[in-house]
Amino acid sequence: MPAPVCVSIVTYNSRAVIGRCLQSVLEQRGVSLEVVVVDNASTDGTREALAAFRPWVRVIANPRNEGFAAAQNQAIALGWGRWVLTLNPDVLLKPDFVAQLLEAGESDNRVGAVCGKLLAIGPGFVPLPQPCLDSAGMYFTPALRHFDRGWHQPDDGRFDRMEYVFGASAAAALYRRAMIEDISLDDGFLDPDFFTYREDADVAWRAQLLGWRCLYQPAAVAHHVRTMVPGRRASVPAVLNMHSVKNRFLMRIKNITGGVYRRCWLPATVRDLAVLGGCLVFEQSSLPAFWRLAAALPRTFRKRRQIMSRRRVSDEDLARWFQRGPVAEPAPHLLYANEADAR
Repeated sequence: MPAPVCVSIVTYNSRAVIGRCLQSVLEQRGVSLEVVVVDNASTDGTREALAAFRPWVRVIANPRNEGFAAAQNQAIALGWGRWVLTLNPDVLLKPDFVAQLLEAGESDNRVGAVCGKLLAIGPGFVPLPQPCLDSAGMYFTPALRHFDRGWHQPDDGRFDRMEYVFGASAAAALYRRAMIEDISLDDGFLDPDFFTYREDADVAWRAQLLGWRCLYQPAAVAHHVRTMVPGRRASVPAVLNMHSVKNRFLMRIKNITGGVYRRCWLPATVRDLAVLGGCLVFEQSSLPAFWRLAAALPRTFRKRRQIMSRRRVSDEDLARWFQRGPVAEPAPHLLYANEADAR
């Protein structure tokens, strides 16, 4: 019988973290796993670290850095599980993380993605002085920016209820393979034109357009070392900032609908002008984003036509997710009937 969950991991110079990440994967309880790691031409000894796990992990060594999106597509295609857990190498899973996500996902056939409660942890997996949240699912604002619910807030119980959210962070997201196959485009599930960053938000938006839901399960807990931190662009490698700028516009071109744009055009335009001005004045290293965007436009418009030809939800259904603050919807009562007992 095929394994129910394929764990797909992309590494790039991840020697410092991949060992502990894989150990936490192999210690998962109550679920059968297959593990696929695609290494994007690491030069720091990552491949040597992966060699110790070869009896339990399938390792694919790319001759060059193909980017996170393309490499994840490779890993997903090699697996056969009915569910796929995309996992960053800088994530540590609690022993029942996958089982908790899987149980939640199987409870509702409309659910295409499930995310757990990600808690922040310092570099080297060093605990923070004061525990706080990293992500409790994804939300979008009227400026068409996406954020992690609960980011940098204390884990004080406010995100302890199972809920439907806009999408999941691909740092640790469980995707139903039926949804992956349904929403994939000609070049795969994650858009290789993104290379890295925002590809999970793009998938979440596309999934919403095609009628799939994302479920947040707070009982599934993991720890995440975050590289891209909101408001700290100066500490992020310039190439990641450049891709962030490019992908903001690629995602919009592919997924925006008329009704959502009419509601959001003013804050979105103000934000666009701020991004452009910031690149011109403060962050010239991100200007190549616009040349790369122009080069990708023919492919992006083809993808948009493909998405919109299969769109299944109305603008009213979509627009409710684009609010100033985090948005979530209660899950059916049967999903959290035991919540009072847990307290």
